[in-house]
Amino acid sequence: MNEQTVFVIDDDDAVRDSLLTLLRGEGIRARGFTSGADFFARLPDTESACVVTDVRMPDMDGAEVVRRLAEEKGHAWPVIVLTGHAEVPLAVQMMKAGVLDFIEKPFDPRRLMETIMGCLNALSGRQAAQDAARRTEDRLAALTPREAQVFEALVEGKSNKQIALDLEISPRTVEIFRAKVMTKMQAESLSALVRMGLARQ
Repeated sequence: MNEQTVFVIDDDDAVRDSLLTLLRGEGIRARGFTSGADFFARLPDTESACVVTDVRMPDMDGAEVVRRLAEEKGHAWPVIVLTGHAEVPLAVQMMKAGVLDFIEKPFDPRRLMETIMGCLNALSGRQAAQDAARRTEDRLAALTPREAQVFEALVEGKSNKQIALDLEISPRTVEIFRAKVMTKMQAESLSALVRMGLARQ
């Protein structure tokens, strides 16, 4: 899994540098950009990232950064907006457009770090779910056609007897296929197998 990164976009050198110092002091990988245009000109290639952007910047404001980012990355990278008091209505509109949170300036470093850590934790959970889904698909691909039928039936909650009737095989044969499915899918229990099936949907 790629290391998580926080990208800070702010044209105020002092604010940007203080944010980078704060983040790096907490052991978080962070990169700074002087503007939205600078950020998109050097759009980083990483899967797991959080963006902290100012609202008022020359050339490309925070709202445009959010719009462009949605076009480029969907909503894969959560965005936190830094806003002045007078810009709160705009920040609220941006939240409705998908921004994770907004922090009013001058900001409390602890509040900002809590928000960023929540952002990174959410990314970790999302990445873990994606990794688990990929593993499930790889294991499913290794099942024989008959094993795949038994897997789907188990995920639907069917009993061995029901599966035997549907597939026109004996209950004992179903048990054998069920054991093979559990082994190949690396499921320690039937509930774990069902969760794998549901996670694909």
